[in-house]
Amino acid sequence: MRTFKKTGVFLLAFLALLLLVIGIFLYTLTPDYSGEKELVDLEQQVKVYYDTFGIPHIYGENEKDAFRALGYVHAQDRLWQMEVLRRIASGGLSEIFGADLVETDKFFLSLGIADASKITVANNDKADTSTLLAEAYLDGINQFITEGSTPIEFYLTGIDKEKFILEDVYNTIGYMAFSFAMAHKTDPLLTSINSKLGPEYLKDFHIGSDIDTEWIKNYNPSLNDSIQNNLTAVVDKALGALNIPLFEGSNSWVIAPEKTKNGKVIFANDPHIGFAQPSVWYEAHLETPTYSKYGYHIAGIPFPLLGHNRELAYGLTMFENDDVDFYYEQNNPENDNQYLTLNGYVDYEIINKTIKVKDSADVEFTYKKSVHGPILNGIADQIQGNRPIAMSWIYTQMDNRVIDALFGLSHANNLNEFKASLPKIHAPGLNVMYGDAKGNVAWFATAQLYNIPDSIHTKFIYEVGEGLPVEKELLDFNQNPQAINPPSHYVYSANNQPDSIAGMLYPGYYLPENRAKRIVALLEPKNDWDSASASQMITDVKSPVNTTIINDLVKLIDISVLSKNGLKIVDRLNLWDGNYDLSSTEATVYHRWIYYYLKNTFKDELGEQLFTQFLDTHLMKRLIAPLSKNENSVWWDDITTETVTESMTYIVNTSFVQALASLEKDFGNNCDNWIWEKVHTIEHEHPIGQIAALRSFFNVGPYPIEGTREVINNMAFPYDETGLYKTSSGPSTRRIIDFSDVENSISILPTGQSGNPLSKHYRDQAEMYNNGQFRKMMMNSEEIRNTAKSLLLFSPK
Repeated sequence: MRTFKKTGVFLLAFLALLLLVIGIFLYTLTPDYSGEKELVDLEQQVKVYYDTFGIPHIYGENEKDAFRALGYVHAQDRLWQMEVLRRIASGGLSEIFGADLVETDKFFLSLGIADASKITVANNDKADTSTLLAEAYLDGINQFITEGSTPIEFYLTGIDKEKFILEDVYNTIGYMAFSFAMAHKTDPLLTSINSKLGPEYLKDFHIGSDIDTEWIKNYNPSLNDSIQNNLTAVVDKALGALNIPLFEGSNSWVIAPEKTKNGKVIFANDPHIGFAQPSVWYEAHLETPTYSKYGYHIAGIPFPLLGHNRELAYGLTMFENDDVDFYYEQNNPENDNQYLTLNGYVDYEIINKTIKVKDSADVEFTYKKSVHGPILNGIADQIQGNRPIAMSWIYTQMDNRVIDALFGLSHANNLNEFKASLPKIHAPGLNVMYGDAKGNVAWFATAQLYNIPDSIHTKFIYEVGEGLPVEKELLDFNQNPQAINPPSHYVYSANNQPDSIAGMLYPGYYLPENRAKRIVALLEPKNDWDSASASQMITDVKSPVNTTIINDLVKLIDISVLSKNGLKIVDRLNLWDGNYDLSSTEATVYHRWIYYYLKNTFKDELGEQLFTQFLDTHLMKRLIAPLSKNENSVWWDDITTETVTESMTYIVNTSFVQALASLEKDFGNNCDNWIWEKVHTIEHEHPIGQIAALRSFFNVGPYPIEGTREVINNMAFPYDETGLYKTSSGPSTRRIIDFSDVENSISILPTGQSGNPLSKHYRDQAEMYNNGQFRKMMMNSEEIRNTAKSLLLFSPK
């Protein structure tokens, strides 16, 4: 018995010691928010005050010192995120995650982002201030890599930390730019539909610019093959496998003094980005004698994409312009390594790449490149057709000055200086929003635009010898859509169709007018806006467009065949105000009904694969409202029933009955239980959180969440057979800057400031975000010092 007791005591002691060792080890992996450190090449002491939410307020005597400190503190909270983001464009994901991501690496390597980054860095002016500050930021990251703790993800994946270089910054920007694009999802799909079904089936898609939608108005006082069926699937797989933020859409509005209670500009912005963990933005407040900015940074990029100080504020939404084109090439029948041009057959450029793969041999990868761009055939197994398709993307075809632009925006002191930096952004297309303490408000659609003749349709894969020329007719930036201090006394953007330019409506992949109409309807009549009412607006979950759709569809319902449940639901839908709060049953019924409505309308013609791809496009979102008014659409007939011609009334009724039946099956016959909180959820997923045993440690959520897609509080989700709406993208932050009280401006992040799961700031904002709450963006130095939770001092080494 004594032996057993001794053994038990020994085991308990061993377990206690083991837990202690594990605890100490994990503690060493947490970010260090206090104490003293020495930084190489630092000229003078830098003080970093951390506030309640782990946001660093960095005070330095010069900008290089401040950005060096920023690199260090950014890395200690987000090094893993930095690592993943820099690897996407350079084809380095397989080295972390294994062979499953080889196709993703092939695809991104073929885009040429990494090759373009090398050229850009080689041509950089090393003495340029933006380059010097970027290098200082990278030095801070690299010193943390050398001396700081190693994030737990590096241990779990078995990869070594490696120093960051300037090319990594451009590679991250390149990935970000591509994730904005919608052409890769839309053009191949439309080409397939046109080839398979004919142009009659494209009429209801409204694929041209829409003259009947809500436009963003200008105001400038100074001025037949299987190959395309599979391309969308390839890109979706490449992007979807990453579980990192993808850029989707956004809202922003800036209200001039004439419409605010306190006579000062109010700025609001909530970029819509794919939800993931860590979330996309890292907040940092920098103060030096020559620079003051509260900014939102992407991991590995030194200058903020969103920011404000006491003088001005700026933010972004996605322009959604068309900057990607696809071309068929014609091979030489006698030599597959040549293709036809206006000057006869010429050689493809043959590019060889090597992909490192975890726990496997390297993969040697070769692809062809024409004058238009990379040939996508052979890049992924899904592409089986014989006709070569080249992808042309303006981002890799022009000098890249995006870093210079971000530097210029963050260092601008007024509207003129700010505008001067915008032409340096050739891609991705952005709506850049601006407001300042002097009362100016402005919106700029920022991208390198070019002339597109009416005879050229950019939404299809161009046939050989057709389409836009390689040397495009570039438009001057002053011709871009923009508005400066318009007579409406506000500017806004919701990724909707901009006003005409250069005599044309510029083609793009614009989102439906739902959010735009709601924003205009709220802004237009009110002239006493303040921070409280703006913050209430940015969390608005009402959709007047969806109630209009319901009104159109309910008129066609045959109530004589409905059950009591069906009649009860029809009554509720007729009274629905379009709110997507958690207790709404109408919200649940609407989306279940619309899914069956779309499925019964389109799937018979498109088939399983194309229908799935169609659900993932802006086209699908844009056509729901106009289709609900179009009784003569060719899509209503079910082509699988040869002896019957289905009508809109038949499709609407059948879909409604199917929706009710599926809801009764899922939640029972009591429709009071069909509430939105049971089907609409949010979970911020970490790449390693895909492992079931680690999900709760790395992932944040799931939680029920208010909102839906295409309301101002845009909680978007994909449709599928489950009838469950797992939110995939939404507001990546919500910011309200009131220039009447700029030091009390407010914001929120979806999860937390830190990307380290061992940090107390990994998920400390999640509940506030879900509840539509805010916290202060602190800028008052005395308040920051007096309320700081910790102080980290950097001294010269």
